[in-house]
Amino acid sequence: MKNKWDQDLARLRQILQKVTEADIPQYPDSGNSIVINPTLELLVLSWKHLTALQQTPDTEIHPEPGEELVILFKQPETGKVYYYPATGPGLLALKVFTEELDRQKVAEEAQVVVGKVDAAIEEACKQGVLLAPVSSLQRPETHFPKAGSEGWQRHLQSNHFTLQWHVTQACDLHCKHCYDRSEISPLTLEQGITILDQFRDFVLKKNVRGQVTFTGGNPLLYKHFKELYREAAKRNFTIAILGNPTTKDVIQSLQDIQPLSFYQVSLEGMAEQNDSIRGIGHFERIMKFLTILDELNIYSMVMLTLTRENMGQVLELGEFLRGKVDLFTFNRLSQTGEGAALATAEKDAYKAFLQEYVKAVQSNPTMGLKDNLINIIKSDQGAQVFGGCTGFGCGAAFNFCSILPNGDMHACRKFQSPIGNVLQSSLLELYDSPIAEQYRMGPTECRGCKIRPVCGGCQAVIQSSGLDIRLNKDPYCFLED
Repeated sequence: MKNKWDQDLARLRQILQKVTEADIPQYPDSGNSIVINPTLELLVLSWKHLTALQQTPDTEIHPEPGEELVILFKQPETGKVYYYPATGPGLLALKVFTEELDRQKVAEEAQVVVGKVDAAIEEACKQGVLLAPVSSLQRPETHFPKAGSEGWQRHLQSNHFTLQWHVTQACDLHCKHCYDRSEISPLTLEQGITILDQFRDFVLKKNVRGQVTFTGGNPLLYKHFKELYREAAKRNFTIAILGNPTTKDVIQSLQDIQPLSFYQVSLEGMAEQNDSIRGIGHFERIMKFLTILDELNIYSMVMLTLTRENMGQVLELGEFLRGKVDLFTFNRLSQTGEGAALATAEKDAYKAFLQEYVKAVQSNPTMGLKDNLINIIKSDQGAQVFGGCTGFGCGAAFNFCSILPNGDMHACRKFQSPIGNVLQSSLLELYDSPIAEQYRMGPTECRGCKIRPVCGGCQAVIQSSGLDIRLNKDPYCFLED
């Protein structure tokens, strides 16, 4: 006996066979636009749940009368065929490209923020409904000759870009190693929104995922912070904060807008050592704040600035933080600003310290790897290297840039690395400029190094040591030729 839906089911199977026999689609080349998967088929059916029936004939879900639009396509990476009922976000993404519409106009018609359209398109690309070109953030292999032989090509291309935005110089602390206490007038909210629009244009053109990391000073002291946070959320950016402790209510109000990717605070050793740098009672406030982050299910990070004075407390602090924070890492001191008065770690002792740190990491899941020079130890041990400071060694002006409260853009905030001002030239123009290219290429002395894709040392340490970041390698480098 024939079912009422047999005709529609036959049509579904016919199109399914067509897609199955199609060639595996190819991604467009870098720099090209997003395209619709050439195997994509849209089928309008008069019965619902036929895809479930086709996938699982003995399913308890029964067809129901009613129009349903089904998407069918072959996934480019696996060649597997997918088919399912189209949802609102998926149709929204297809509408942009089938009708060649402006994303902002589509958002206005749908009465949603433009970030919802961006997110729908991003998800469609992940599924394979749309085919996006690879990221344009690529290091030239000619400057990284050992990458291919070591199988490290994945470290030459980034799918993410972080904009570390110092929205204010205002701070409720006065740390002894602060690299900038100068007075810089903050941007207006309108100027801030302009920067967010520039950043959205950047990530769309480079085909990367964008993250805005708000910091300062203390970013929460910027008078328009919540409005700026909300505007960043509207544009589909991942959001993080590098800041100081605050109240649970303040953090919850931000979570209600968009959940944080992470919140990072700083400690400079155990209580006495830390409070001598950051102020009396700071250690205790941090510990209480970490509890708040845990209660709100926010990924928590603690960063330490490594000096000669606190190097001996790093492992102790890492053990103390076990189970209290999601990630504990450190950066070496850059003798910039007030930090010039502090002593850096002794070079002869630093290698031994790193070896002890790497060993401690193996038994303490709270402790993480960040310093690029750790990859020297990894390489010497024949162990798998990690991504280094930003996932790509030194990521200055590569997958990471900083913006100051007045719109000045730097390759990295830890050293003087001016590129230009985003209120005078666009973020995209500044990133593509020759001066930015110089920063991301790093020192010429590192160019032939076998671990360069995951290292490059620290340009902040190079500069604050009085060396030339264009020429000289990290003075702490202990790699043997």
